[in-house]
Amino acid sequence: MIPSDNLNHMSRRDILQKVGGGFGMLSLAGMLSAADAAPSSVLAQTPHFKPKAKRVIFLFMSGGPSQVDTFDPKPMLQKFAGQRPKEADIRTASKTMGLLPSPVKFFKAGKSGIPVAEHLSKTAEHIDDMAIIRSMHTDFPNHAPALCMMNLGTLTPTRPSLGSWLTYGLGSENQNLPGFIALCPGKPVVGPKLWGSAFLPGKHQATHINNKDLTPEKMIPFLKNDVLSSNEQKRQLDLVQAINKQHLQPRAGDNELETRIKSMEMAYRMQFAATDAFDISREPEKLQEAYGKSEFSKACLLARRLSERGVRFVQVYYGNRQPWDTHSNHDKSNERLCKDIDQPVAQLMTDLKQRGLLDETLIVWGGEFGRTPTAQGGINGRDHNPYGFCMWLAGGGIKGGTIHGESDDFGFRAMQDKVHVHDLHATILHLMGIDHERLTYHYSGRNFRLTDVAGEVVQNIIA
Repeated sequence: MIPSDNLNHMSRRDILQKVGGGFGMLSLAGMLSAADAAPSSVLAQTPHFKPKAKRVIFLFMSGGPSQVDTFDPKPMLQKFAGQRPKEADIRTASKTMGLLPSPVKFFKAGKSGIPVAEHLSKTAEHIDDMAIIRSMHTDFPNHAPALCMMNLGTLTPTRPSLGSWLTYGLGSENQNLPGFIALCPGKPVVGPKLWGSAFLPGKHQATHINNKDLTPEKMIPFLKNDVLSSNEQKRQLDLVQAINKQHLQPRAGDNELETRIKSMEMAYRMQFAATDAFDISREPEKLQEAYGKSEFSKACLLARRLSERGVRFVQVYYGNRQPWDTHSNHDKSNERLCKDIDQPVAQLMTDLKQRGLLDETLIVWGGEFGRTPTAQGGINGRDHNPYGFCMWLAGGGIKGGTIHGESDDFGFRAMQDKVHVHDLHATILHLMGIDHERLTYHYSGRNFRLTDVAGEVVQNIIA
């Protein structure tokens, strides 16, 4: 224990370093006594209007999936194969050649008869719950700015992420788990700033979980205190609580300090909640097999467990870096990638529906942009295409069996009912009960918002 006559001469950070031997010892006594605890900074808040969804699962296909090989078939590519029409003169990351037909067969799925690629046959079983947007577009053909736009609403990594805005506006449903979790087995091109909180209070940034190994102890190391008993932890926590109250008096509004303490509070609570929530081995073996055994399969199952426990925003990044960036050997790569996500995505939707959760859980699927209908060099690849690509949404508040928008005959550009990333963000916020123009944060002399000064809700896909 720390002598009382030294307390006034030590910073709170010094005290925490003295008494801390693990996350369990670093939290506050208030977590053990609700009566003494300050109100949580991430308590659920009242939305602007009645929401259609309570939580979001964003299945992010890092690198950019090809629209003409998944959800937007273009028979004209075969007819004019190898030619280079005027539509091909778009800015891309590398030089492209003539039109490259898709080798993928499409079939009409569900009662709605929406065409879906053959490699996504299990996902297609849920097409009547999905709204396919064929007219997405963004602002830049390179990964870093496109990733920032899709995740942060801007081309540079200086703004809060979509998940951070949601937890800032709505708080969390479960005070024992983070409101925003990013499942990524490594790092995308831009890195952790894609799930950061920027100028929003730090408590709204995501908890990043490297789902390469889903053993709970490895996903969240040092979660438990193996040295002290609960009673011994409580004695230390009581001391830290007293020190905190004294230390806070002249330092109200210290965001960095408060963020650090809040993360410690969360760490203590997670000793109990996370042990259960992150352990997918507790699921029946038959259900685990239904999701599949791949890295992405297990992440989808974990996303369901987290969502049903009240995590507001779960973002599942497919693979390390940018697996969908198929600059070469596109045909085989696209087939492998589609087959790898098909079973877990379909089972996630089945599982949510069987548990009565799909109607209140919004699922978003897509990457930072699409891919060119033209070949890249002579290496059977497709380059980046930000001008027209596909995404889909399903679940909470979505009008299923819907196609919104169109691209041109070859799949280069969005042409009809175009949807910018700002529009997508406005729509996601709307489904969660938030008016995107009213969700603002005053910083550096102005009010900021996720959608900047743009964005319109895509009403056509809302039930």
